[in-house]
Amino acid sequence: MTRWVRIAAAALTAAGTALGAAASAQAADTITVGFTVSQTGALNVDSLAQLRGFEMWRDDVNAAGGIKVGNKHYTVKFVSYDDQSQGARVQQLYTRLIVQDKAEFLFSPYSSGLAATAAVISEQYGKLMLTVGAAEAKTYELGNKYLFQVYTPADKYLTGALEGLKQKKADATIALVYSDDPFSKAVAGATREQAKAMGLKIVLDESYPPDQTDFSAIINKIISAKPDALLGGGHYPDGATLARQLHDQNAGIKWVTLLVAPDSAKFASLGDAADGISVPSQWAPEVTYKPNFGPTPEEFAKRFQAKFNTPSDYHSAGGYAAGLIFQRAIEQAGSIVPAKVAAALDKMDVTTMFGRCKFSTDPKSHGLQLAHEMVLTQWQKKDGQLVKPVIWPRSAATAPILYPIP
Repeated sequence: MTRWVRIAAAALTAAGTALGAAASAQAADTITVGFTVSQTGALNVDSLAQLRGFEMWRDDVNAAGGIKVGNKHYTVKFVSYDDQSQGARVQQLYTRLIVQDKAEFLFSPYSSGLAATAAVISEQYGKLMLTVGAAEAKTYELGNKYLFQVYTPADKYLTGALEGLKQKKADATIALVYSDDPFSKAVAGATREQAKAMGLKIVLDESYPPDQTDFSAIINKIISAKPDALLGGGHYPDGATLARQLHDQNAGIKWVTLLVAPDSAKFASLGDAADGISVPSQWAPEVTYKPNFGPTPEEFAKRFQAKFNTPSDYHSAGGYAAGLIFQRAIEQAGSIVPAKVAAALDKMDVTTMFGRCKFSTDPKSHGLQLAHEMVLTQWQKKDGQLVKPVIWPRSAATAPILYPIP
């Protein structure tokens, strides 16, 4: 039985065990982690999934007696607020978390835009913040010293989709249709350059407002352009709506890769409209990473399902991994002093259930994630049921690419 399986067992019975009593006895020594969650607003589906990952990590750590810092053990306390998916609230709330709630460490809000807003406050007060659910690289080019990125940067999000598409059709044409938000625009910018380098032609390049609900006009443009593939999207509401309306209008595209939305288990509720849609993913339950800190991917996925009665996705896995990374840095620093923990993060090269993690120490890109790799998954029907296997890279694939899609 691994250490992390024992921790899981403790988490389920902590209240009635000696371990739980020991943790209670040390409750005066706590580490407060602050963050906002999009409990409401357009980002709530993915943000709430991320929150569940945070919560599972906290519960596991506290059930095991807390984070070891020298001769002390610190239990983890969360303070969080609903940012309503709005940047204006983020600055107010992160100021409150630091000044009034005395949070020692911070997790970012979900999304690149909100994380960049929070970073203004965390850097101003010299507070360490791990960005989760935030892939845009620009935030790490501003000289920030206390900001560290868990996700693969946005410029690599659609690389696997382009590689897989080229394998199926070497001269494929592409419609690039994406949300007009910082993350999606960063992905689109990198995709243009990579497609050109691979000899793939973009025949339609179109952005839309993040709150778009009617894609009829855009889909008519897509049909007229006759692309082999559609790449783009943004977040859950627009991505799910775009997928459904593509199906309803019988757009006839052979390959569709959308950002974020298809990774959610909720996406399967679209039925036939989900079949064949692929998504670049920061993580999938099928990955076979061999962690040197924390549970295995299989252990995490099994316990997450049991705890929340819903499958894990990359948002929840990223939330859990962020906790592990903070924990590892604090334990290696032997301190909760921000500068010492930041130094430990600078030196970190660790593999968790989420994959490898290593940060840039170059002042021009400090805190940028260097080591984590993406996978590409695709909704496919198996025995009449929608499943989401890994299709790229080939070394990690659990099913062949479905092309053309139904």
